[in-house]
Amino acid sequence: MKKKIETPNAPSAIGTYSQAISSGNMIYISGQIPLDPESMELVVGEENQIRRVFDNIKAICEEADSKLDEIVKLNVSLKDLSIFSLVNEIMQEYFEEPYPARAALQVAKLPLDALIEVEAIIVK
Repeated sequence: MKKKIETPNAPSAIGTYSQAISSGNMIYISGQIPLDPESMELVVGEENQIRRVFDNIKAICEEADSKLDEIVKLNVSLKDLSIFSLVNEIMQEYFEEPYPARAALQVAKLPLDALIEVEAIIVK
């Protein structure tokens, strides 16, 4: 059975998806782009966009009675791989070892022309 997870502390869905879904002992967090949850506008600047994405994921984790360190897998999509080292640097502030498994890809375009989108999987 699946259950919708939703919080006002992360951007509301801008399409036909949920912020996150739990099913059994798994939680699937939809791809988060750097939208400010109050204004629903993209934040400005590379560092701000990366931090906003992880803040949004953290808020969804908290709503799911979970925490970032329970994430086992991240999928990171970047508009330009040149910011990959900055993503790594900022991730160290949000995650502790052992870090989640991760894929990172450069993509042609992201929703609303964001620089980054991150999705996550949690196992409880």
